Amino acid sequence: MEEILRRFVCGEMSIEEACKELKVAGIQQLKEFARIDINRSHRTGIPEVILAEGKQSTEVADLVVALATAKGFALISRAREKDVEEIKKHVAEEKMDFEIDHNEVARMILVTRGGYTIEKRGRIGLIAAGTADIPVAEEARVVAEVCGCEVIKTYDVGIAGIHRLAAPLEELVNANVAVIIVVAGMDGALPSVVASLVDVPVIGVPTSAGYGLGGKGIAALLSMLQSCSPGLAVVNIDNGVGAGAFAAKCALHRK
Repeated sequence: MEEILRRFVCGEMSIEEACKELKVAGIQQLKEFARIDINRSHRTGIPEVILAEGKQSTEVADLVVALATAKGFALISRAREKDVEEIKKHVAEEKMDFEIDHNEVARMILVTRGGYTIEKRGRIGLIAAGTADIPVAEEARVVAEVCGCEVIKTYDVGIAGIHRLAAPLEELVNANVAVIIVVAGMDGALPSVVASLVDVPVIGVPTSAGYGLGGKGIAALLSMLQSCSPGLAVVNIDNGVGAGAFAAKCALHRK
């Protein structure tokens, strides 16, 4: 981008030519299988997240190195152990100054270039109803933090013991969070309860924890969609990435 702007300032290209090259430069072709969206965070406020599912570990490693080299960091979701091993191997072979942070619970990998830091500019709350919901909650936390948010989390406060919710919710309100993510499986009732008690947006995340006919997140999803508590938005089943990204947008655009 700097080179294109320098050429424009020096009169070596017109503004139309500079605009065209900047648009092209925002998408990087990687071998035969992917196009990396370099400028997504500038365009949308949310960086590209590499989904490891359905990709070979060697492809994941190639994408990670290319994105981290260009942007300073790369985030991988639904990562497998073999993805971590391949990334470490690739980084070692190329002698790159990269740090690799593998969150096994969230199934996410954050790769950062040496010296790269993420500025924290927003604050969100994160609640998980039960321990079975923590992996999805952690996925949301990692995404929100990479987007530039401070995340205040509290886990295992579901409605089976509703008294456990009072103190953590009071803490989130006092911390002046811009939005609260609530992750719940089973009957998925907790987001409705939280939305009825706070004056900030609530994002409900149904998880696939549950039994019987309404298992695999279907009952939780329908319960959240049918909520009578205004101010509750709902993402798809187990979609921690979507919840973290939307929460970050709410927090970073808060006035």
